[in-house]
Amino acid sequence: MGSDLQELYRRVCERFGEHVHAIRDDQWGSGTPCTEWDVKALVGHLITEVAWVPPLVGGRSVADVGDELSGDLTGDDPAASWDRYAPASIAVVAEPGAMERTVRLTKRELPASEYTTEVFVDLLVHGWDLARAIGSDETLDVESVELVYEQMKPHEAELKASGVFGSTVVPPAGADMQTQLLAVFGRVT
Repeated sequence: MGSDLQELYRRVCERFGEHVHAIRDDQWGSGTPCTEWDVKALVGHLITEVAWVPPLVGGRSVADVGDELSGDLTGDDPAASWDRYAPASIAVVAEPGAMERTVRLTKRELPASEYTTEVFVDLLVHGWDLARAIGSDETLDVESVELVYEQMKPHEAELKASGVFGSTVVPPAGADMQTQLLAVFGRVT
């Protein structure tokens, strides 16, 4: 899935950035479907995630990075912060062989493809959350939706049991793939 993941990562990251740039000044404090976060906190969460991608996929460990990425990376201009970190994450993910590398986290090592997939899924689902919160186009990348649904649906019970993915949502009969995927993550469309 290496090159497919690399292309899909680029698409969802760029799409999330489009939403970030569509946020009006009066929307930063608005609620999101991810109820513990307002718009600014949601964007800040993804800024932090994409900021970690270049060093970790690039071969550095969490210990190597140290305090370089600690604190609030969102700052007073979240869109500018997004623009500072997102392009570098896209670039490192796109490097030949990047998905075959090993990412060294604090307590575990994992393939870069697995780590990138985790960030990719967050960008996809939280991209919908952000679009919903700001009244933007909620359409998700079709290939990304299909891929994530195939990977996550078999693990839906585990995801729900973790308490991280919201309550159980049963999509309506005949629901499209996007609606079915969002239901896996506890989102009601």
